[in-house]
Amino acid sequence: MTEPPPRGRPSPIERARGLRRTLDRWLLVAIDRATPSEQNRLFGLTLVVGAACGLAAVAFHLAIRLAEGAMLANALELRGPASLVAVVLTPALGALVAGIVLQRYAPDARGSGIPQVKWTYAARSGRLRLRDGVAKFFLSALQIGSGSSLGREGPTVQICAAVASALGRLFALSPSNRRRLIPVGAAAGIAAAFNAPIAAVTFVIEELVGGLDTTVLSGVVVAAALAAVVEHSILGEHPIFDVPGEYGMHHASSLVVFALLGLTAGLVGHLFTQGLLRLRGRFASQSFIPRWAQPAIGGLATGGVAALVLGAFQARGVAGGGYDTLTLGLHGDLPFKIMAVLGVAKFAATIFSYSSGGAGGIFAPSLFVGAMLGGLFALVDRHALGHADAQTGAFALVGMGAFFAAVIRAPITSILIIFEMTGSYRLVLPLMVASALAYRTARHFHPTPIYEALLEQDGRHVPESARSAQVLATMKVADVVVRDVVTIDATSTVDAALRVAEACSFSSFPVVRDGVLAGVLTEARLRRLVAEGAGANPVSDHARVREYLRAGQSLHDALKTMNRLGVRHLSVVDDTQHRHLLGILAMSDVVQVLLRAEQADGPSSVGTPLPLSRPDRA
Repeated sequence: MTEPPPRGRPSPIERARGLRRTLDRWLLVAIDRATPSEQNRLFGLTLVVGAACGLAAVAFHLAIRLAEGAMLANALELRGPASLVAVVLTPALGALVAGIVLQRYAPDARGSGIPQVKWTYAARSGRLRLRDGVAKFFLSALQIGSGSSLGREGPTVQICAAVASALGRLFALSPSNRRRLIPVGAAAGIAAAFNAPIAAVTFVIEELVGGLDTTVLSGVVVAAALAAVVEHSILGEHPIFDVPGEYGMHHASSLVVFALLGLTAGLVGHLFTQGLLRLRGRFASQSFIPRWAQPAIGGLATGGVAALVLGAFQARGVAGGGYDTLTLGLHGDLPFKIMAVLGVAKFAATIFSYSSGGAGGIFAPSLFVGAMLGGLFALVDRHALGHADAQTGAFALVGMGAFFAAVIRAPITSILIIFEMTGSYRLVLPLMVASALAYRTARHFHPTPIYEALLEQDGRHVPESARSAQVLATMKVADVVVRDVVTIDATSTVDAALRVAEACSFSSFPVVRDGVLAGVLTEARLRRLVAEGAGANPVSDHARVREYLRAGQSLHDALKTMNRLGVRHLSVVDDTQHRHLLGILAMSDVVQVLLRAEQADGPSSVGTPLPLSRPDRA
């Protein structure tokens, strides 16, 4: 039995923490000397994030390729009944392992990753756990490599956003600047995953930021370009899909068929979204199958569908990412019957793989289903309009973009990403028409985009209704303030305060003297003070009272103050006593209030709500 360390001697954990603080202090001193201002540090870190995320995305791509070669490819290479059994069991076993690890160690690594990043950017000041990003890397590679019908692009966004968040904390950036790094990391991940830096910028603006925010745009552009350069340097400068250069719209009348393709893609995209949300809700609401085993059910269903298609039609592509089969479809090398079968099978397999709670995205499966759907419309063009030269691959290419627009609800990105992934610009008009119609059709049937609908199922929502404005105007800060907060006594030393901060998940802490607010200090500021040699100083020497909220203010006024200061939370003091601290008001707490108010008017989500995981107030 191991003997306890002698009295007065630090334990191994304490020694490790001390070593980390020493290294951290040296790093911060070096950073301060090289970049004396916060803005210079932010720009330098933007470059670091772009390069690091490019490397992470490439490593993730290669990890999936390695896992596919070790698992799914071996299953497919077997002969006779053994191959079919292996195709059924391999995705189930991979998903089972992923489910166990997700349940025990990293529940936030489930799903695509984009909803988590979107929610973090909207309400949590940019704090993403690196542990979840690491888990996403390995578990998504395991599931996709073993045959689950999931994509690598969404996980890449979460992985890279987690890397950006971790680097922001390491470099002790302020919470507002750490938040700005979230879309920077996401754009770098998309750029490297798709080899599409321009589409990465538009996707982040359309889906993550939700508008043209000039404070983050320059960093997003720089990081996306740098990540693409890294990806090109390692994997080559070729597009993801090599399509024939002669593709184009050779007959003006074919535009009618492309428009019909857009309408159909919108309808099928709506059915895909509803099927995924409803099955996901059913998995969440039942108690017979443990949560850790549910991904295995999805993997088993995916393997069964893949084995059925393989045995009956000798066709691959249902299991795993399916990029090789998708390339055949874009070249027009798949028979129409096989395209129809693969489209339906991939549709069902993706719903099962994602809804059961594994780790993987829906980008690649959406492109696959869209391409198979689009290729079938070459038949319509040939028989209805008599165009014997109708190109199956051209229709598949347009269908890919249209279905992406219908499911992901990012119409500009859907157009640009097809251009960059294929290097072909000759189908610009039909692609624009089909994508716009697919987007409008899907939006008509269900206005809520899929990532927001997934957040709503999880009990997370960023409200935008008129009801929200009424709530903000009528409710007071005192109705929402969180009173149970971690504070720092003004007489504490900076070293002691940093130990308190490091033991918590928050980033900012009110400094109080006999219950009276004396200022606010962030973990990043405390770390910099220690690095500057001020660890023995009392925190009262460095805490300053900038602005605070009063309990009687409306939530509308409180949010205006937060937006003006560029912060996500503020201290709240009593109206009747001079700066007596009541607690903290965080943007995420206001979001929860608005969510409850909107739910009181009627549920807006689809399926059964999943358990709500309260976000960090900081």
